[in-house]
Amino acid sequence: MLCFSTTLLLAATCLLVSGETTTTCGGNHVHRLSCDIGVIRVQTALYGREDSETCIEGKPQEQISNRECSLSGAVDVLKSRCDGKLVCELSVDVFAQSDPCSGTYKYLQTNYDCLPSIHLITCEHSLAHLDCDNGQVISVYNANYGRHDQTTCSYKRPVSQIQNIDCSNPTSIVAESCNEKNNCTIAASNSVLGDPCVGTYKYLEVAYVCQYPSFQ
Repeated sequence: MLCFSTTLLLAATCLLVSGETTTTCGGNHVHRLSCDIGVIRVQTALYGREDSETCIEGKPQEQISNRECSLSGAVDVLKSRCDGKLVCELSVDVFAQSDPCSGTYKYLQTNYDCLPSIHLITCEHSLAHLDCDNGQVISVYNANYGRHDQTTCSYKRPVSQIQNIDCSNPTSIVAESCNEKNNCTIAASNSVLGDPCVGTYKYLEVAYVCQYPSFQ
């Protein structure tokens, strides 16, 4: 468990909210993960079926009898899309082309924790400033450069620049540049972070904690 103190939050935090579970039935439904405190850290994810009780309303027995149906790699998809975010939404249909068990009615079930952190968003062409209190250092949990909605960093931007919300580029550059420092500045720009979607106006989303350095 990480403990940290920062002037950006209301109080020092030593809390890990664990055991959150979201289940969404198959079809064109939105799977939504959210944290009231901290950011999302996906633990497990199942796309398929492992019981005969979940998402069964109106379904014939032959569609819910297979309890050993699981899509390999589902957790990696959830982690890449949701880790480090306050809120994450994706359609269950994102898995529709990868059917682990034809004829079985499936669902998406994600178990996740809410990890206390500082959540920072910086629009493209701006500078991200990561800061900690005196005596503490930065530890980056997650950083992503792209676009996941049409509202963030959208002021005076044409629709063509914000309509692509499936633009993601998880990056280790922020961690490599800022970890173990008391403060750090990094540009939210294509020249530094790469361009995952040409023509889309992007933003850098960082989740980090401030912690006391560990001496080996």
